Amino acid sequence: MKFWRSAQPQGLLLLAPALIVYGVFALYPMLNVVVLSFMRWNGLTADKVFVGLSNYAGILALDPVFWTAFRNTAIWTVLSIVFPPLVGFALALGLDQKIPWRTPLRALFYMPVIIAPIAVATMWRWMYDPFFGLFNAVLTSLGLQGVIQDWLGDGAVALYSVFVASVWQTAGFSMVLFLAGLQSVSKALVEASRIDGANAWQTFWHVRTPALRPTITIVLILSTINSLKAFDIVYGMTGGGPAQATQMLALWAFTQSMQLGDFGRGSAISVVLLLITLAIVIPYLQWALRREERVR
Repeated sequence: MKFWRSAQPQGLLLLAPALIVYGVFALYPMLNVVVLSFMRWNGLTADKVFVGLSNYAGILALDPVFWTAFRNTAIWTVLSIVFPPLVGFALALGLDQKIPWRTPLRALFYMPVIIAPIAVATMWRWMYDPFFGLFNAVLTSLGLQGVIQDWLGDGAVALYSVFVASVWQTAGFSMVLFLAGLQSVSKALVEASRIDGANAWQTFWHVRTPALRPTITIVLILSTINSLKAFDIVYGMTGGGPAQATQMLALWAFTQSMQLGDFGRGSAISVVLLLITLAIVIPYLQWALRREERVR
């Protein structure tokens, strides 16, 4: 108790700058959005009119675009917790081996992560161009004209086309996390399993995979959060089109607030998105922590 009483003020003092920054730039804007979701405000005048739950009723009952964005966000989230982690895991397994040029290859595969999303959107939009784009040119040269698509103009494939660009940019982040997890596995355990006669697959499944559970939890949580707030690459490539085929909840909240001047509805969409995120992440995190405690 004496140590706790003496350490507590020091800990609070060290945390104070970070807590102040977090409160000013994260907590206050979040609470302000919740308050705005109960108001009618155009973002220009000082007059804010309290309207209660009418903004929520409007987006849930009267706004068909909201449900389109909800469906697209759900599809995007499911795809995001499967494909980028799988691609990142495959890259991590390959780059964890002793192969030539391993370090440059790691940097090469991670490089898309540090590129600005709007630059990625511009590059992939050019590659998807139906007349001058790289993909259709390659398909034409291979004699596969029947496969050629208007990748961003066809509502049936536009969302998945944008998602491919997102996988290209985000898989490197999962790769780095999985690499860190693989390198943290005890070499003694791996050697012991080999001495006991385990083959490569058995060593991977029974030794490495259990050690990667915390990493897998982190990757899935971050992938879920990032997918639910998907905005910039969609905005840069399609702007939500064609005909709302790639509209996302975060993008629709931005459109309502910044383009249509309805900050109340935009804030209500943001609050709904926040509640969805919490409803998914918190139960999964609790389940993962309980599972880790049982394993220990």
